[in-house]
Amino acid sequence: MALHIVANRPDPALLGLPWSTPLEDWTDDHVVPLPRGLSRHVVRIIRLGERTYAVKETVDDIAFREYRLLRDLQRMGLPAVVPQGVVTGRVDPGGEELPAALLTEHLRFSLPYRSLFAHGLSADNVPSLVDALVVLLVRLHLADFFWGDVSLSNVLFRRSAGGFAAYLVDAETGELKPTLSARMREYDLTIATENVFAELLDLQASDSLTHELEAHDIVTLLADRYHLLWDELTAEEEFGAGELWRIERRVERLNDLGFDVEELDIVTDFDGDRVRIQPKVVELGHHQRELQALTGLHVEDAQARRLLNDLASFTAHFDLGREDRTLVANRWLTRIYEPIIAMVPAEGRGKLEPAEIFHEILVHRWYLSERAGREVSIFDTAADYLETVLKHRPDEAVAVTSADAPEG
Repeated sequence: MALHIVANRPDPALLGLPWSTPLEDWTDDHVVPLPRGLSRHVVRIIRLGERTYAVKETVDDIAFREYRLLRDLQRMGLPAVVPQGVVTGRVDPGGEELPAALLTEHLRFSLPYRSLFAHGLSADNVPSLVDALVVLLVRLHLADFFWGDVSLSNVLFRRSAGGFAAYLVDAETGELKPTLSARMREYDLTIATENVFAELLDLQASDSLTHELEAHDIVTLLADRYHLLWDELTAEEEFGAGELWRIERRVERLNDLGFDVEELDIVTDFDGDRVRIQPKVVELGHHQRELQALTGLHVEDAQARRLLNDLASFTAHFDLGREDRTLVANRWLTRIYEPIIAMVPAEGRGKLEPAEIFHEILVHRWYLSERAGREVSIFDTAADYLETVLKHRPDEAVAVTSADAPEG
């Protein structure tokens, strides 16, 4: 049987991998110690030159189906790992067939939820994880994607301005529908609450999470926040013709949540006395797109909002409100953001993304200023943060914990 590789932007180095060896037997010559979550399949993280991949063994048909589905999600701009290819036709030296392999691009600075708790995440952070999962689920549902296996285990988390952003990492049970019914959305939500409940209990059983946290309360929170966000993004709103300001207020509320309204359905009654509005197309990334247009920085949306707030403070402090905003943004970028990030030593750059480091420096500045009774310079703050905080953080980009041990 001939080895067959179907790849998106193929890497010639893939041909040199030991495809005739079962994935669980691959050695440190290829496998790198990056955190990975639990999986029903054998999964390994490998590095080829400058590129890092996750490799999962599975059945041929399932591998191709998941590969194509992840490509669809990528084209739609949805938060999911990027598929790289499928390898089939694998046989061992004795001629026995081996499973197909699905390759996805490793998501930089991402961690499975178990690794987050192994690195000191506390019960206070659980609602932030839930919020990230809710936003991911709502975005997928808005795109008529039925997940079928919603869980913390099937998500990778990236830190985002003190919170988290969630990315779908396992689409094996997913399906894009022409229209996703309310019943199917609720079924996905039920799966989410059941799986998250079990995962929280499992964390508590391993003493990774305090037993004082009530898992029932968390899954209730998950369902409540899902419904609140879904309604805010999609619900119809009716008001009198003299209250047209409510259209702008609805859009502003969605912008505050990080969503842009791409299409709004506005209907008046026969006499024009009543107006009904309903968002038809919404997309997360309002702050992200604004920051990227001003500075070229591409970060998570919550990080973008934090950086835009600092840009606004910079503008006010130097009385630049009448200047062209793009020029002011460039001045902030070259005088504040880039010099701060340049202060991070090489050994600290694998701990957090630059935008997250900047966010933490802003938080650190507030604490230092509060303690000093005066405003502390951002550069003095950065120096103190790098020495007292970042220096002692675990290197999340390469850390391995017992929770990430290979499947046996």
